[in-house]
Amino acid sequence: MTRKKRRLYMLLLALLGLGTATALTLTAFQDNLVFFFSPSDLQTKVAEVKDRSFRLGGLVEEGTVKRLPDGVSVEFRVTDGVSVVPVAYRGQLPDLFREGQGVVAEGKLRPDGVFVAREVLAKHDEKYMPPEVTDALKRAEHFKDTAKTLKQ
Repeated sequence: MTRKKRRLYMLLLALLGLGTATALTLTAFQDNLVFFFSPSDLQTKVAEVKDRSFRLGGLVEEGTVKRLPDGVSVEFRVTDGVSVVPVAYRGQLPDLFREGQGVVAEGKLRPDGVFVAREVLAKHDEKYMPPEVTDALKRAEHFKDTAKTLKQ
């Protein structure tokens, strides 16, 4: 084998290794990427989230929190003022979780349209709401009436 062929083989081997490392890195990032959707966004992008984990954010709809008899499971609905998504969660809810408050839930959408959350996050005080939830509510014009009330 000549020196020229040996260099060519080494270069091809190095490029193959670099390509493999790049492909593995991109695959790892894609698996850990979590998207955020409001209930209105979810209505238009149901096909995109099929079998994928994502975050759902909005307000817990008044009068929809239902604790099941097992003491661990909870069902509620998340709204952005326009659309509503039913949520099922099994586990301990945050202390600040309540109706009418901002919430972000991470999980998957079942074929029947129920979002099964594996984690639920609630806002931490009266003045803070996750920025994604605030933006989604503004896009859905949920704060439109509130702005009029503040001006008067």
